Amino acid sequence: MNNASNCTVLIMAGGSGERFWPLSTKERPKQLLKLIDADRSLIKMTVERVTPLIPAERIFIATNAIQAPAVKEELPEIPHHNIILEPAFKDTAAAIGYSSIIINGIYPGSVMIVLASDHLIKDEESFRGALSTAIEVADRDDAIVTLGIKPTSPETGYGYLQVRAFEDDDNDVTDLRIGSGIRIGVPAKVEAFREKPTHLLAYKYVSDGKHLWNSGMFIFKIPVMLDAFKRFMPNHYSTLMKISSLGDEMRDIHSASLKELFNTFEKISIDFGIMEKFEKISVIPVEFGWSDIGSYPALEEVFEPNKNATIAKGAQTKEVDSSRNIIISTTGKKISLLGVEDMVIVDTPDNILICSKKEAQNIKKLL
Repeated sequence: MNNASNCTVLIMAGGSGERFWPLSTKERPKQLLKLIDADRSLIKMTVERVTPLIPAERIFIATNAIQAPAVKEELPEIPHHNIILEPAFKDTAAAIGYSSIIINGIYPGSVMIVLASDHLIKDEESFRGALSTAIEVADRDDAIVTLGIKPTSPETGYGYLQVRAFEDDDNDVTDLRIGSGIRIGVPAKVEAFREKPTHLLAYKYVSDGKHLWNSGMFIFKIPVMLDAFKRFMPNHYSTLMKISSLGDEMRDIHSASLKELFNTFEKISIDFGIMEKFEKISVIPVEFGWSDIGSYPALEEVFEPNKNATIAKGAQTKEVDSSRNIIISTTGKKISLLGVEDMVIVDTPDNILICSKKEAQNIKKLL
C-alpha cells in the first residue's frame, strides 16, 4: 500500500459543551471554539493537521444534528455527505461502529484513522510521521494501533497504556525507561489498558517507564474493526448489520427504524468494548506536544502567563495581590482582581463564571 493512499479519517466531534461553559454550549462545544488560535477553531486545526497526509474528501466528521450546522460552516472543505450524524449519543463504540459501516461502503477496506476533534498537537510533522508508521503497522499486521503519549507528569485524568518491553534490532530486550529506553516512534505491544488512576498509581506508572498516556487515537483496517465487533461485541455487531441493511435510510436521522436500532446500542466506550480485549493492539510511543485541553487549567500548558503567573485572554485586567488566575473575556470588559488566587474567571455576554481551578473539572454541576 502506498502508505496513506487507502486511508480515511474519522474525526469524533460530539460533546456536550459542558467543560468550557460558558464559552461553549451544546450548539458550539469546545471543538468549535477558537481557544488556541485566534483564527481557527480546534476542529479546524485538527482537519488542517491531517490534510497534508489525507485529502479532505476522505475525511469524515461524526457529530449530531444540533452541532452539524456549525460544523459545516466551520469546515467548508469537507463534503457535506462526509458529515455523519448520529441519531443518539451512545458513546464511542456505537459511534465508531456506525461510522465504520458508512465509510466502508464508500471506501471499502480502507485503513481508518480515528481522531478527537479537540486536541492540541504542537509538533504536527512528528504527528503525521507517527500516523504514517501506525498506518503501515495496521495494514501489515491487521492490528489496531494507537498513539501513546510519553507522560510528563502523574496525571490522574488520563487512561494509561502498559507497554511491553520490545526487542531491539539485535534482539536484545530493551527496557522501557523514561528518558533512556523508551523508543519514540518505534511500535510496541500494548499489554494492558489502565483506567484513570489515583495519584499514587499515576506516579508509579510514570516512574516505572512502562506506561504511556492513552491518547484515544486509533488506526485500523475497517474489516479488522468490524470483525472485532463481531467477536467481542456481538450485540453491537448485530445492530450494525441491521442498520447496514436499511440502505439509504441508514443515514437518515429522521428514520424511525434507524432511531429504534440505534437506541438498542449499549452505552459503552470502544476502549472497554474492544481495545481491552483485542489480541493485537500496538502502540506508537510519541512525543509531539499533545494536550487534550480537558478543562480551563489546561490552558496554562498553552499560553505564557503574565508577571503574576496569570493567563489572561481577551480581557483588560488589573490584579492587586492576586496571582495564578485564568481570566477569559469575550466582551472586552475590564476585569479587576483583589486578593484572589488560583481562580478561573470567564466573562461572556450571557454569563460570568467564577470558580476555583480545582473545581474546573466539575463545571457541569452548574448546568
